Amino acid sequence: MNQPRPSSTDADRSQTQPDEYEHGWLAGLAGRLFGRRRQVPVPADLANQVMVLGIQNARFWADSQGAELDHEAELALEREKAAGNTEGGHLLPAHFLAVSGGSDDGSFGAGLICGWSDAGTMPSFKLVTGVSTGAMIAPFAFLGRSYMDGLRAVYTTIGPRNVLKKLGIQNAVFGEALADTAPLYGLITHYVNEQTRADIAYEYDRGRLLLIGTASLDAQRPVIWNIGAIAASGRPGALELIRKVILASASIPGAFPPVMIDVEADGHHFQEMNVDGGVVAQSFLYPADLGLRVDFASTELARERHAYIIRNSRLDPEWASVNRRFLTISGRAIATMIHYIGYNDILRIYATAKRDSVDYNLAYIEPDFPPVKHEKFDPAYMKALFESAYAKGRHGFPWRKAPPILDLARPSSRPR
Repeated sequence: MNQPRPSSTDADRSQTQPDEYEHGWLAGLAGRLFGRRRQVPVPADLANQVMVLGIQNARFWADSQGAELDHEAELALEREKAAGNTEGGHLLPAHFLAVSGGSDDGSFGAGLICGWSDAGTMPSFKLVTGVSTGAMIAPFAFLGRSYMDGLRAVYTTIGPRNVLKKLGIQNAVFGEALADTAPLYGLITHYVNEQTRADIAYEYDRGRLLLIGTASLDAQRPVIWNIGAIAASGRPGALELIRKVILASASIPGAFPPVMIDVEADGHHFQEMNVDGGVVAQSFLYPADLGLRVDFASTELARERHAYIIRNSRLDPEWASVNRRFLTISGRAIATMIHYIGYNDILRIYATAKRDSVDYNLAYIEPDFPPVKHEKFDPAYMKALFESAYAKGRHGFPWRKAPPILDLARPSSRPR
């Protein structure tokens, strides 16, 4: 991490950073007027000193802390070797899993993973990453077979009331979201309990990594949360922080309220506004610059590496007749933007994997599952999607070796 700068007094800071403190005062005034209060956000010049619960490696800025993530990977490798994950002096193959966002389409990833596990062919992953609904799935996938019943229950036995509580339309103007996610937090709390935290900590100590992505709206930057390090820290509040990070990663701005996380920097307490990591990226494997910092082919690091990317969405476009109304046009445009952000993510991961000689495997909702108009978190839809994906995972899923647009570009794939 960067070296902390010399501390300053509150008086000094109020003179040198009036904008940030004025922002905090205005935020407090807004809170008193409209019922929404928050503490002062982290000033921009302290961004690289942010810590949570005093844990140095609890979180990283995905856009600038590649060196720190590289160091975390080195420490994980040392723990992995100490745990005996070698054979004949060589590292065993490493398997990575990235689970994307996709709202209730997370039933696809959940079903695929449960079927894969029940088939007895799912590996123990060296690295698991999750964003949005993928953040809900990631801890189950990370912990493996004994957690599959919980993963199935989350995606086949819930309905809208288990995820959100709709608020009045006035919240679109005077509130921070259209719905309250207290039910979703209750669901997370039920499944991410003290035993879950202890199990994640145990696997972290064996060199495995569980990373979840959120977006800091204050900083307008992506955050990668090192869930294993938080779980293994032994700090009071670690379990609560893990739950809040998962909730934040799944909190779609506007639809769901942001999650406020207490942080420290330069000896001062601040509060950071975190939302759905899909604002920045729908999925990630590892920062693209990591392969430029590390020689994966070196004698010390040489091993097989296999990456599995689950895109909880369709990749084929969905045609619709769009009415000439503001809300319809805006909604359609946002949905299209999210669709292609997700597509671009799998292209980026593919390019990175090919550069680093990592075997690439992709799964997504294919056209054989018919598009169905449904209410969000409709139990019938979610169960049908789960069962469809489960059957594929159980009987040997045909992982795609490239995103469809690149697969179609291959000469052998073109129609004759």
